[in-house]
Amino acid sequence: MAERWRDVAHIGHAELLTPAPEASLDYFTALLGLTVAAEHGGSWYLRGYGDYEPYCLKLTASDRAGLRHLAVRAWSPEALARRVAWLEAAGIGGRWTEPDGGKGPAYEFRDPDGHPVRIYYETSKYTPPAGQRPAMKSNYQRYAGRGANVRRLEHVNLMAGDVRACREFWADGFGLRTFEIIRQGDGSEDGAWLSSTVQGHEVIYVRDYLGGAARLHHLAFWVDSREDVLRAADLMNDAGVPIEAGPSRHIPIQGFYLYTRERSCGRRPSMRPSRAGGRGCRRPSGTTARRRWARPRRRSRRTGPRRPHPLP
Repeated sequence: MAERWRDVAHIGHAELLTPAPEASLDYFTALLGLTVAAEHGGSWYLRGYGDYEPYCLKLTASDRAGLRHLAVRAWSPEALARRVAWLEAAGIGGRWTEPDGGKGPAYEFRDPDGHPVRIYYETSKYTPPAGQRPAMKSNYQRYAGRGANVRRLEHVNLMAGDVRACREFWADGFGLRTFEIIRQGDGSEDGAWLSSTVQGHEVIYVRDYLGGAARLHHLAFWVDSREDVLRAADLMNDAGVPIEAGPSRHIPIQGFYLYTRERSCGRRPSMRPSRAGGRGCRRPSGTTARRRWARPRRRSRRTGPRRPHPLP
């Protein structure tokens, strides 16, 4: 077994495009509880109260909705140089982008399905203004206590025509571990959960059965407890925000979740914050949990929406 190497530290942020920026900003701040850290040129830089970097979500006004890019942080300047060299050697074109909101410069490229991705190393530590400074010095800002009060961006779920190709791209090129795979009897893959940390998933791919390309499935944000997810469901319901699934518990990674639709950014497939929990994945490298799923699909024994039922 090859020794695991690590050039990617963690997921950094995502940039979303929205044709209704005021409505989207209200959703992410009043309901999810993110804080506006900065505003520049038609973009808002939002952060959870547990982010050590300046922001985890960039919201940009646009004439269309969608994911502008996903960003991951490299472990070191040398790690960033190695990943760029690997991309160039593999014939994957890219370009350097200027620093943005206290992060970067970054190298932008596309995954096998066409999703735009950036990798960067240079960043700045968030310094809260006087009114948001925490009493506990190890915290990054004062506890907001607003909306769902999300702590940080947890993962990005992307749709792809070839899940296996995208999974192998991240594993071979960036060292991400594959924690779980949904694999059909014919060997094709319907889903893959990958991460650069002990967290069970930072980047997820699910099969796009509609034949699209480079489409976003959802973003997910971390909250502190199951009760925060339940409170978020009440907040969304009172605000008239559509709840698509949950609160319930996933079978893969076993996280407690709530899927809601942010109507300005999220066409179907939608953005679905928030989630909490999930087991700590500390299995040694190479012990990926692999499951076979059969059709027709029927209701799982777990509560919540319809999910594939695992074979023995």
